[in-house]
Amino acid sequence: MGYKNLKDCLDDLEKNNHLVRIKEEVDTNLEMAAIHLRVYAMGGPALLFENVKDSKFKCASNIFGTLERSKFIFRDTLTKMQTLVEIKNNPLNALKHPFKYANVALTAFSALPKKNPFSKPVLFKETTIDKLPLIKHWPMDGGAFVTLPQVYSEDTDKPGIMNSNLGMYRIQLNGNDYILNKEVGLHYQLHRGIGVHQSKANKAGKPLKVSIFIGGPPSHTLAAVMPLPEGLSEMTFAGALGNRRFRYTYEDGFCVSTDADFVITGEVYPNENKPEGPFGDHLGYYSLQHEFPLMRVHKVYHREDAIWPFTVVGRPPQEDTSFGRLIHEITGDAIKHELPGVKEVHAVDAAGVHPLLLAIGSERYTPYSQTKQPSELLTIANHILGKGQLSLAKYLFITADDTNKLSTHNESEFYQYILERINLKRDLHFQTNTSIDTLDYSGSGLNSGSKLVVAAYGEKLRSLSQKINSTLNEIKTFINPHVAIPGVLILQGAKFENYNKAKSEFENFNEEVKQKNTDLKGFPMIVISDDSTFTAATLKNWLWVTFTRSNPSHDIYGINSSTEFKHFGCDNMIIDARIKPHHAPVLEKDPRIEKRVDKLFEKGGSLYGVK
Repeated sequence: MGYKNLKDCLDDLEKNNHLVRIKEEVDTNLEMAAIHLRVYAMGGPALLFENVKDSKFKCASNIFGTLERSKFIFRDTLTKMQTLVEIKNNPLNALKHPFKYANVALTAFSALPKKNPFSKPVLFKETTIDKLPLIKHWPMDGGAFVTLPQVYSEDTDKPGIMNSNLGMYRIQLNGNDYILNKEVGLHYQLHRGIGVHQSKANKAGKPLKVSIFIGGPPSHTLAAVMPLPEGLSEMTFAGALGNRRFRYTYEDGFCVSTDADFVITGEVYPNENKPEGPFGDHLGYYSLQHEFPLMRVHKVYHREDAIWPFTVVGRPPQEDTSFGRLIHEITGDAIKHELPGVKEVHAVDAAGVHPLLLAIGSERYTPYSQTKQPSELLTIANHILGKGQLSLAKYLFITADDTNKLSTHNESEFYQYILERINLKRDLHFQTNTSIDTLDYSGSGLNSGSKLVVAAYGEKLRSLSQKINSTLNEIKTFINPHVAIPGVLILQGAKFENYNKAKSEFENFNEEVKQKNTDLKGFPMIVISDDSTFTAATLKNWLWVTFTRSNPSHDIYGINSSTEFKHFGCDNMIIDARIKPHHAPVLEKDPRIEKRVDKLFEKGGSLYGVK
C-alpha cells in the first residue's frame, strides 16, 4: 500500500482487525513496554495507546509483530521488491523474459526521492524533548529511548540525499548527564554509515548535521534496518517498498522527512561524548553504560496528528525478529550470489542473532585426500565472517549436505547432523583477540572477544546419546545432568569465580570422568551452566544460554584436550556457559508493573480476549 503516513497504516490495520486501541491511561515508565512484551508473546495485534501519561501524543507498537502482519502492510509491493532483487542477482533474466519484469520500471520511479518544497506536514508545530513520550523499557535502563528511529546523515564530501545514510541507531532522550531538551545520546559504531560521515566531518573540523525521523510510512522504518549494498540509498528502497516516493525538504540546513510524524534535528561536534545506557538489549541482557556521541538538539517538529511508534527489545524472539524474517522474504537467497559456494546462512535468533551462525556450504574438492573432510568449507567460512554484519558472529557452525535435505533453520536437526560427523581433533578453528558484537559482553572487553569456526563434514562418526549414563550422577565437580538435544549434555556448575578456578574445575572433571570410566562418546558437546534444568528445558534456552554466555577462546575446554602445532583438539568439547563477573545483567521484568498491567487483560479491559 502507498501509505502517506503512519496513521494511514494504522487505520488500515484496524480496518482489517490487525490493531487494538488501548483507551486506559498508561504510564511510559515500564508499563507500555510490559504491555507490548506480553501482547507480542501472544502473537497479538498492533497496539495504539490513546491515553499516554504525561504526553499528549498517541503511541503505537507491535506494528511489525508478526510476519503475517508485516507482509500484509507491504502486500502490494513485496512481490515487486522480490523481483528487483531477482534482477540484481540474475540481470540476464530481464532480457530473456521482458514481460515478466515489465512492472519494474514503475517501481523504479517510486524509488526516486522527491523534494517537497510546499507540502510539509511534519513542520506543523515545534515542541521539545520533554513533551515527547519518554518511554522507559526495562527497570535498569538509563533513561527513555527512541527504539524505532530513522537516523539521517549526509556525506560532508558529497552532500545530498543520494549520498546519505539512514540507519536505526538507538537514541537516548533523557537521563544520565544529558541536558534535557538540549542534548540526546546517539549509539552507533564508527564503522557504520553515520560513523563514516562523522569521521569525515571531524576531519574537516565541522559538526555533523543529523536528523532523526520517527514514524512516517512503515517502509521508512524498514529501510533504516535494511542491509543495503554500499552506495545504494535507503531512501530509494523506502520509496520502492512503500510505493510512494520518499518526500523531503531542508529546514535550517537539515534534511527533513516531510511524511514523518516527528523530526529531531541537531549537530554532532568532534570529540563530544557522554555516557549512554544502560539499555535492555536484543541479546536478553543490558548493554552497559559507555561513552558515545551526543547530539546538540536544534529543533523538534511534529505533524498535527502525530503518533509515536516504538518497539521493545529483549531476549529473542521480539518484534525485531519480524524485521529479519521480512528482510529474508525480500532478499530470499541473495546470499548465494554474494558468497560463492554458500547454500544457506542462518543467524540464529534464539541466540541473539549475532553470536551464532549456522551455514551450509559446498565441499567440491579434497586437495590432499580422497577422504571426505572440510576443505572448501574453511574458505567459505572466511568469506562469511568477512561479510557485513555476519562479521560480528562469535560461533559459526558450517557443513556440506550431500543429501540436499538439511536446513539451517531446523536447528536441532542441523546440530545432530554436525555432531554425528564432527572430528574434534580436526574441526575446531579459533580466532582470538578479534572483534565481536558491541552488545555482547561475553568477551574480554567492549567489542572484543574471539570466534570459533566449527567446520564438520564427512561420514558419520558416532551415534548420539539421548540418555544419561548412570556414572554421570556420581561426578561431583559438575552435577544435575540433562540432555538438551541428542549429543548435547548439560551439567550444572558452582557459581563462576575466576578463570584460574575454572581451569582447576575442568582438570578435576577430566580426572573424575577418567576414574569413573564414564562413557561420553555419544556426547561430543558438553555445556556447563548455572542451571542445567533451565538450560536443557527447551531448544531456545540451550541456544540462548550456551552462545550468549561464552567466549570461545576463554570458555571452551575439552576432555583429553591437547594442542598440536597451535591447533586445539579434544575428545569432547566443553563450553563453560556460566555467567561470568564481567557479563552484563540479565533482563528481568518488574513484578509490580506486571501486576499493574494485568487489569488491561481482565474483563472490561481494552486487551480482554486478545490472543
